Amino acid sequence: MESTLVNKVVNSGLLTIDLEKFYPEGDFVYFDIKDYLFQGLILKEKDFRTALKDIDWAVYKDKNLLIVCSVDAILPLWSFMLVAAYATPYAKAIFQGDKDTFLSAHYDKVISQWKKEDYADKKMVLKGCSEKAVPAAAYTAAVQFLQPVASSIFFGEPCSTVPIYKKAKDI
Repeated sequence: MESTLVNKVVNSGLLTIDLEKFYPEGDFVYFDIKDYLFQGLILKEKDFRTALKDIDWAVYKDKNLLIVCSVDAILPLWSFMLVAAYATPYAKAIFQGDKDTFLSAHYDKVISQWKKEDYADKKMVLKGCSEKAVPAAAYTAAVQFLQPVASSIFFGEPCSTVPIYKKAKDI
């Protein structure tokens, strides 16, 4: 008698969501305003504008540009805007803040564009293993988005999951 192997994962009806697929493309580079401060404390508008004009902005082509100031300094709000104005024709994305904050904002935006009806009454696995560092905030945002419509949510790999949420059965 021949025995047929049954793939229980395929037959389970689980929808696997791989958040790594939504990871932003391109390298991450920092633009640190501290390098343009007068005496390491304040930003002089005229000097800053002159320095920005002399930068080869093409080096930021297709990069995710993160604008920061790594020291305590007196910075006007327009300083970040001015850097963004110069970088916009070149950079893939521009963000004022560090990489972790950028990734959280990126995933919030991506998840907010999902359609709830695509996930209604489905059993889902938020895939856990990835080559890129998907932030914990992305998984938190995904659960918050999916829970109102999902039948159940798991974390991990389809063959080995941790239950996160299961809709209560109506009595």
